Amino acid sequence: MHRRTTTRSVLAALGAFGFFATAAPAQAADDPDLRLSAGTETAPGIDYRSFTVAASHGSVTGHLVTVDLTDPHVTTDLLYPGAVAARDEVTDMADAAGAVAAVNGDFFNIDEAQHPGVQPTGASVGPAIADGRELKGAVPNGQRFGPALPPGTSTRDVIGVGVDRRARLDSLELTGTLLTPNESLPLDALNQYAIPVNGTGAFTADWGTPSRLRATCGTDTRRAAPCSTDVYEVVVRHGRVESASAGIGGGPIARDTTVLVGREAGAQRLRELSVGEPVQVLHRLDARGVVPLKFAVGGYPIARGGQPLAGLDNVTAAGRSAAGTGDDGKRLFLLSLDGNAETSAGLTIGELAALLLDVGADDAVNLDGGGSATLAVRTPGATATTAVNRPLGSAERPVPNAIGVFSRP
Repeated sequence: MHRRTTTRSVLAALGAFGFFATAAPAQAADDPDLRLSAGTETAPGIDYRSFTVAASHGSVTGHLVTVDLTDPHVTTDLLYPGAVAARDEVTDMADAAGAVAAVNGDFFNIDEAQHPGVQPTGASVGPAIADGRELKGAVPNGQRFGPALPPGTSTRDVIGVGVDRRARLDSLELTGTLLTPNESLPLDALNQYAIPVNGTGAFTADWGTPSRLRATCGTDTRRAAPCSTDVYEVVVRHGRVESASAGIGGGPIARDTTVLVGREAGAQRLRELSVGEPVQVLHRLDARGVVPLKFAVGGYPIARGGQPLAGLDNVTAAGRSAAGTGDDGKRLFLLSLDGNAETSAGLTIGELAALLLDVGADDAVNLDGGGSATLAVRTPGATATTAVNRPLGSAERPVPNAIGVFSRP
């Protein structure tokens, strides 16, 4: 499997993004390791095909959806089960939203074995934007789940599509403030399962119902570190402090309410607020790109500008999901491998980057893999999506979010 040298030849073999519902399997002339099946146009501008590729650990079977974002029928968005701290199967989220195709999204808070009595929240690692609405910020790098980050990347990295209908990799930085009559206090987290040490986090109705206690566990560099013993919680309703407590709670949050949770210095700042005091909670996610993102999901960057990133693992093979952008953001690629070791050997992250470049991506991210890896497609004539890959295990794993692709009249 070659790197960038085969990308354009593969595209040429595919007819430069033509849809080949009846064509013979496509294969790059100078890349015998990669074999792509004939394409199926699942909807205008949305092409699905399977593939096999020879890799370091053996033969790999996978599935690819290629999306033409210039097609006026195509739209994209983040799929999620109505709350940040909730999970559902990709096919269920896709069908509920009416998506034609979807791939699982970000890594998430799946386990809390090191914190007895603390339940995992199911919330994702990185930032999230759905239909232009900012849902959450990124946890500290040391609090993430998933493989070690490549140099120069962080939990703030995302893949998304802007209001200009162009896909891109970006980074989303939370800027937040708590305004009181006497001072401006920092806000360090938004609907996150981990608040930075000495920080303050805001939880809104978008969070869901799980306990917010997990947000006070670990440190910025060590996820397994003990939970903080210096915490405080303040409930702000209709712009005023309604209640305060040394205990961290859970349960649903009303739309007119924001719950503030502080740890260490952040807890001390919250203790200075009084019941009835006005507090204005301000927050936004700042992107590097100028064009606002319509949707965004956290992703682990593996390629930029047509080249794989340095420091990618080339040893451990696994079933994986990924997404990429190409043709100056006019194309979006969604990819997932079979997770059954009997039929697919898996790819290293380095090989995954090379594969995304081979099929036409310029920039790409690794998404959650293993038992989470799921690519759902609604084939022509079907009334629901099907997981076209074989997820690890006997059934789909519920996940917090997914990238959805839609075909509108």
